[in-house]
Amino acid sequence: MNKEVLTKTISRLTIPPKGILAIDESLPTCKGRFEKLGVSFTEEKRREYRELLTTAPDIEKYISGYILVHETFFHKTKDEVLFTTVLKNKEIDFGVTAYTSSAVDFHLHPGEKISEGLDGLSDRLKQYKKAGATFSKWREQINIGENIPTEACLRANASALARYALACQELDILPIVEPEILINGNHSIEECYKVTAHNLDILFAELKIMDVFLPGIILKTSMVISGKSAPERAPTEKVAEMTFKCLKEHVPAEVGGVVFLSGGQEDEEATINLNTISKIKGLPWRLTFSYGRAIQNPALKSWASNSTDVSKAQKLLLESAKNNSLASVGQYQK
Repeated sequence: MNKEVLTKTISRLTIPPKGILAIDESLPTCKGRFEKLGVSFTEEKRREYRELLTTAPDIEKYISGYILVHETFFHKTKDEVLFTTVLKNKEIDFGVTAYTSSAVDFHLHPGEKISEGLDGLSDRLKQYKKAGATFSKWREQINIGENIPTEACLRANASALARYALACQELDILPIVEPEILINGNHSIEECYKVTAHNLDILFAELKIMDVFLPGIILKTSMVISGKSAPERAPTEKVAEMTFKCLKEHVPAEVGGVVFLSGGQEDEEATINLNTISKIKGLPWRLTFSYGRAIQNPALKSWASNSTDVSKAQKLLLESAKNNSLASVGQYQK
């Protein structure tokens, strides 16, 4: 493990005022979004859409890294240039999701999920590194509901994340560790805090047991937030206050970096919450974003309605990226 390589990658990914753009939607997720907007779900349409995302002019002003899926990692532009080459030329880091299947049923635990792909992980990571990847990502998803999450699910997810992180660091690939607390449900912000705090405690205990180099990881975390169906959702000030408190008390100071996922929030909601959190000082890491839908949505809708007007879609993408860039330093204004 080359610790200097890992920490330098973190420095590039978290340099102000930039953040990470996630274009790593799974095939089922991408299928749902395309079909909802009347777009044919073919590999060529996926390639076409992600070409506009990777080739957007000036996106490097606001985005430091792209998270890709395996398919996109090897796709080319219509001019036969690899997307990864486009990103290299923009001096944008790129990485790829490391799991082979996310959110499969956790046996004998109804309503709980776990990601798969630890078998053969090192070989896949070597392939991505050879092609220029500097980081990777592994996501586990935690549901809040009646009698869940269970201790068994939290520990199984933490173990998978730790084993993944170790495999990455062995190859000098920066691991982005993502224990997502899903926004689905009617839970209160207090319940979200309780689950998030306990899950982080379990995760970092497991990372330490496995001797993962904590300054050489990025934590990709959910905000502490009310469930989307909660009868009364907490305002942004409370989201910021409780998220700050949770991170300060349950994430070790030596962790290399912290980025937020948008996690089903409305686009503007994710930007405003990031902006409010970013105004609070006193954490040992810079907080920034690793958003997917919250940045992509306007561009996707525009492209779906008129796929020939790529320029318009790219302008909307750039605007969303800029807004979240400003929010990551507490300077966004509606």
